[in-house]
Amino acid sequence: MDLIRAIENEQIRKDVPDFKPGDTVRVHVRVVEGSRERIQIFEGTVIKKKGGSAKETFTVRRVSYGVGTERVFPVHSPKIEQIEVVRRGRVRRAKLNYLRQRKGKSARVREKRN
Repeated sequence: MDLIRAIENEQIRKDVPDFKPGDTVRVHVRVVEGSRERIQIFEGTVIKKKGGSAKETFTVRRVSYGVGTERVFPVHSPKIEQIEVVRRGRVRRAKLNYLRQRKGKSARVREKRN
């Protein structure tokens, strides 16, 4: 069991910012197209975080042209170049699945004040 934990601890990234559900994040993802590699940015609201240590994932939702898109990212994946927190959200629960049914202004998350 300690061997598995040791291998997982080697793969954990140290440069991950502290973010929570409700925050708006910009995820820089490495995309391979044929022989080329480029960075694609996916910006949206964090709906949920799940798991722990090396298996931790987070789901980001964004709406573009009226279509809601969600992506699940492993936090410690080497495909993720960087995670930026654009703004902090003020929410009262850990999983924001109810945002899937909301549209327009009711789908917004209040901004956290310092």
